[in-house]
Amino acid sequence: MTGPVWGGVAGAMLALGLLLAGQRLVVLRRPRLADRVLPYVRDVPRTGPALPPATSTSGGGAAGAFGALFGPLLGSAAGLLDRVLGGSASVRRRIERAGLGLTLREFRVEQALWGLVALGATGAVSLLVVLATPSRAVPLLVLCAVAFVTGALLRENRLTAQVATRERAVLAEFPTVAELLALSVAAGEGPVAALDRVVTRCHGELAADLGRVLAEIRTGTPATRALDDLARRTGVAVVARFAEGMAVALERGTPLAAVLHAQVADVREAGRRALIESGARKEVVMMVPVVFLVLPVTVVFAFWPGVVGLHLVTP
Repeated sequence: MTGPVWGGVAGAMLALGLLLAGQRLVVLRRPRLADRVLPYVRDVPRTGPALPPATSTSGGGAAGAFGALFGPLLGSAAGLLDRVLGGSASVRRRIERAGLGLTLREFRVEQALWGLVALGATGAVSLLVVLATPSRAVPLLVLCAVAFVTGALLRENRLTAQVATRERAVLAEFPTVAELLALSVAAGEGPVAALDRVVTRCHGELAADLGRVLAEIRTGTPATRALDDLARRTGVAVVARFAEGMAVALERGTPLAAVLHAQVADVREAGRRALIESGARKEVVMMVPVVFLVLPVTVVFAFWPGVVGLHLVTP
């Protein structure tokens, strides 16, 4: 193609982009009917559902346009990933344990986005290589496919890391939260009131889980069932035993404070043992630089002057 043809194509694309941008600006500047009517009917008494709050049409326009344009494509990619990778029950379980608040479809869409980003980066580099050496087109296409799959798998690996991080935080918070709960119960408060006090005073992952339990109890769920649901959701064995112990204590009327104190003592003893085992492993690892770095340098410093002296003395 000649230069004028390329110039005409570029001019047409620029004109089309300006036209689309102008149309979008006109739509954004046009007030909605709800925005014009809502200020006059906000204080009117009504028996039906409340009117939604007024929202600005300028915010979220880009996200809405992106979702409208690429939502079906991302949904199809998410469905394809779900069929190819499988493991929907395991992924749903890990999402719940990580406390992300995502659905399985939203997570698959994120996986597709990660894969598309990896595909775009690899495709840009591959395009430059193909322009230089066209014979490498087929291997680079395979590399692009591998990059897409790798990006999707990296998002799943990130989910596993998020689960591990959150569960470590829950395990670190457990002794303090359980002690506060035991002290509240020992002071004469009921289990629900003790949960309320702990949730309002504490901030963290375990406090968020207990807040969910408290919300379920206040909406009519029996306390034992809400605690059993917590034991089923969590991936930390200590928290599961804690929830099951509380449920059994509430159901059978056993002293709850003694049960909580015993569980806290067990958790702290387990943490102490884990710290001792970690120190023993670190001690072995610390021997590596001593043996392979410090010791050879010490030997060189000890014997090198003698070797130099022998060379000077011997003819």
